[in-house]
Amino acid sequence: MYELQQKILKEGIVLNDNVLKVDSFINHQMDPKLMKSIGEEFAKHFADEKITKVLTIESSGIAPAIMAALSLDVPVVFARKKKSVTLKDNMYCTKVYSFTKQEENEISVSKDYLLENDTVLIIDDFLANGQAALGLINLVEQAGAKVSGVGIVIEKSFQNGAQLITDKGYRLVSLARIASLQNGTVSFLNEQLATV
Repeated sequence: MYELQQKILKEGIVLNDNVLKVDSFINHQMDPKLMKSIGEEFAKHFADEKITKVLTIESSGIAPAIMAALSLDVPVVFARKKKSVTLKDNMYCTKVYSFTKQEENEISVSKDYLLENDTVLIIDDFLANGQAALGLINLVEQAGAKVSGVGIVIEKSFQNGAQLITDKGYRLVSLARIASLQNGTVSFLNEQLATV
């Protein structure tokens, strides 16, 4: 997605060979026009999948997920990292390791919001080692629902997350695929949009 790539080049900050900071427009401060375009792009790619729910993980995945869900005219559900007092039982749960935060979280979704007859699109802001996406896939599988695919805003293609997801047979659409962050420079894979 050209608009997203340009924003990454203009405002993204390479912290090291593995970490790209995009908190000025994706995951702290958000660019609503860009998020709207991201949601529309995901909706275009998954328009024929008969999606009934969009699933993400709090908190950085919520904005692109809600925009995709808005474009698809379906509800969005987010997996919680901390259980609220109103959600103690009747939950699907799994553990997810965060590469960025260097910690493991138990994520959960109420069984009321993921149903066996759902067709679910998983959306997240970043794909690195694939643990968040695989955790979300696990929650959908626990519900006996169908994963229609995984939509990622920014994929770090030099890490193994994309391979893990596609090796399991899931469709992956990444709007920006980064080949390298070496020497403080963002390099994209040649194709404009990655669809596997």
